[in-house]
This record gives sequence, structure tokens and C-alpha cells, in this order.
Amino acid sequence: MLFRRRASVQPRSIFSSPDAQGPSLGPCQPHTHIMFLKTHKTASSTVLNMLYRFGEERNLMFALPMGYQLGYPLPFNAHRVKGYRGPRVADFHIMGNHMRFNKPEVEKVMPADTFYFSIVRDPVALTESSFAYYKEVAPAFRKAKSLGDFADDPKKYYDPRLRNNHYARNLLWYDFGMDHNANYSIPLAQHGEDMIRRTFKLILVSEYFDQSMILLRHALCWPLDAVVSFSLNARQQKPSSIGGLSGSWVNKAAAAAGVSVRAGHSQAKTAPNLSLTEEQREKLRQWNALDWHLYKAFNRSFWEEINRFGHTLMEQEVALLRTRREVLAQVCLRDGGKPVESHRIRDKNIRPFQSGLVKILGYELQPGLDNATRTACLRMIRPEIQYKDLLDAKQFPRATVIHAQPGQQNQGLIVAAGGSLLRQDLSRTGDRLVGGEPGGRTVEEGERDWDGSRLMRSNQTLTQGKHKGRLR
Repeated sequence: MLFRRRASVQPRSIFSSPDAQGPSLGPCQPHTHIMFLKTHKTASSTVLNMLYRFGEERNLMFALPMGYQLGYPLPFNAHRVKGYRGPRVADFHIMGNHMRFNKPEVEKVMPADTFYFSIVRDPVALTESSFAYYKEVAPAFRKAKSLGDFADDPKKYYDPRLRNNHYARNLLWYDFGMDHNANYSIPLAQHGEDMIRRTFKLILVSEYFDQSMILLRHALCWPLDAVVSFSLNARQQKPSSIGGLSGSWVNKAAAAAGVSVRAGHSQAKTAPNLSLTEEQREKLRQWNALDWHLYKAFNRSFWEEINRFGHTLMEQEVALLRTRREVLAQVCLRDGGKPVESHRIRDKNIRPFQSGLVKILGYELQPGLDNATRTACLRMIRPEIQYKDLLDAKQFPRATVIHAQPGQQNQGLIVAAGGSLLRQDLSRTGDRLVGGEPGGRTVEEGERDWDGSRLMRSNQTLTQGKHKGRLR
């Protein structure tokens, strides 16, 4: 008996199923000019991942920083965008890395039809997260024994003149580009709110993330899968002892986190005490009165938007979003999507970088995925720093690192923009390429990066000396 061999059929990725589109949005066209103000400790890394995925899939142009932030904590300047050559010279589609908002400079980079949006969070929860994440770099936090200790008397620890103390007071207000040390008054708070409303078409609320994603999907006319996400840059909730920052990626982790770091300080640290009484929570609201005003105002308008959207429809679409997230977690993630500690992730390329005194969790991919599904799943869990490096290398393929052959462990071969080979003894100099392994950038000799480190030219490849010292 003869048996006919069945032709092999390439499996269809779950990301190409009809469920990926979600409910119809009508005849609208997807927005591709988008500016997201990535506020700190508000689930903004998860939102940025969505923008990265959407833009990468469609080959859009990102307004990327030269390092990992757009000049933060200084007010944004257009020249911090890699590849910027003047207003309307290049068509940038998406901007979303950390910055201190400066509207006139942003408008030099982004087109006139850009959709501006951002996200806010209850300032008490935001302070709790900031205290855990920035305790070693914000002097006001570093001096306090616990968050409750800081909340009892913030002025005892806070000096507005010290670098990085902006993390300790009215951080939202600061990120929106306003004076976070100004004395609270109703007219001032209302003025700041009005300035934000005139520019930003949508303000999401971290505590209602799924509802925020539905409003965002409708505002941008995006398919459902574009706003389905797994929580990124989340911290482990249980207190534990962890290792400090160390290794060649320390400056990257610091840059993405928004802190000033010097490598070489590595010792076990104990997670900070974040417990608060209700009285202490109220004191933090008073200390962050400008942020508290913003949160209340935009939380109120957020629910007014949901009222216009319709509560029944919102419940239906949130249910679809959550179901889709569960389905993709089962497909993409090992152990059904349970986040794991960084050192347990087998693939080092998707380990989240650690910063602060808490563990930042990540995910492992399900083994055996077909290529299309694996690519889409990987985009959903790729940490912010690695994703920025990937996009940077695609947009600016100026150099390629050739790994050393056996016997050349201490040397690196770099192909410069012109194609010539450069040899560097990386272990001796401690230098590394700026902006990730592939793609050193070219700027003027003597320029300094965001953290003050001097950039040095090596023919056509720009390198940055590693810091030596400790956190400051």
C-alpha cells in the first residue's frame, strides 16, 4: 500500500487570528504620530513597550535618545534626539522615552498632528515605588530609615538643592515640566492642570490600567493586540535581600531608571520598609499636594470619559482585553505567565536590568514556539533597555561588533561606519559603545552624555568611559 506524504503546513501564529483585531473601530485610521510622556513609576514602561511593538511592526521612525533618556532630568531639548537635524528635516513618528516635558522643544521634533498622551498615579503609591527604586540615589530617601520615617517629616530629609531629590517630591509635576518645589495654591495647581489639558489629549490612570488601554485603543484606532501587555519593570513585592548594581550594564540600567550611577559598588542590600499608616499616607498627599491635585483632576476626567464611552461597553471590552491577555500568556510564557526573578531567566538577552533595592521581575518564553509567534511574544516581554538598543541598531546601523576569536578574549573588533576595522582592547580601557553593542554614534569630540561622562572619538566610533566609584 502506498501512503501519500502530507504536505507540511506552516502553523498560523495566534497573533494573526481575528481575535487579535478586537471589536471593530469603524472607518478610523490608526494614529502613527504619537508622543507619550513617560512619567516615572506609573506603569509607563509597559506602555512604552506597546509603542515600541507597534512602531517596530510597521517600520516607523522613533525619536530615540542618544543614551537611554531624552536629557532627563534636565528639560527636554530637541538636540537630545538621535538623528535630529532641525525642525521638519526628518519625520519622526513615535517619541516615548523618559524626558522632562518641554513643549516648544518637543514640537520641533514631532509633527503638528501628533497625539499627545501620558499617565498618572496616586502620589502615595508613586512615592512608595519611588522610595523603593530610588532610595540609594535620592538623598532625601537615602537619609530616611523607612518610608514611614520620611512621611512623618519630609522636610527633615529634603533639600531641594541636592541632585536627584526631585524623585522625592511632586514627581509627576516635575516630569510635566513644572516647578515641583513651588508652594501649593489652588490657582497654581489649576494653572498646571490647564496647561496639561491644552497639550495632552488623553491622560491615563495607572490604577485603572485596563480601562486606560481601552480608551487608548479607541483614541489611537489600534487593534486589540497592540494594547494587550504583560506588566514590565514590575518589582517583587516581598521584601528580600538582593545584590547591588554591578557589571558592564550598570550605566544602562541607571540611564533607563533616570538616576546617576557610578559602577563598581556591589554589595548586598535589604529591601526598604515601605509600610505606612493612614496618617502617614495623608502626610504624603500633603507633601505632594501638586501631584495630588493632578491625580484627582485627571482621575475625575478619566471617569467622565468612561461615562461618555459607556460603562457596559467598557466592561465588555475590558473583559475581552483580559481574556486575550490570558490566552497570549498561555501561548507565550513559561508557567502560564508567572513573572520570575531576573537570574532565573535562561535567556540573558531578556533579563530585566536591576536598579534600586528591589528585584525587578521578568518573563521566560514558552519553548517550541514557531518563528512568527516567538517573534511576537518576544516583543511583548523584551525589557525597555534591550528594546531601545534593538531599535537604535535598526535605525542607525553605523557599526557592527565582531566577536573576538579564541585567543583574543580581551580585544574587540569594530566595523566603523566607513567599513574599516578598528581594534580596541575593551578590557584594558573599560570603554564601551554608546547606545548598545551594535551602532556606535558619531558626535562632536568632547561632548558629554546625560550623566556627565565624557564621550571620546575613536575614528568614526564614539565610546564612553566607564564610571568608577559608587552610587551618588
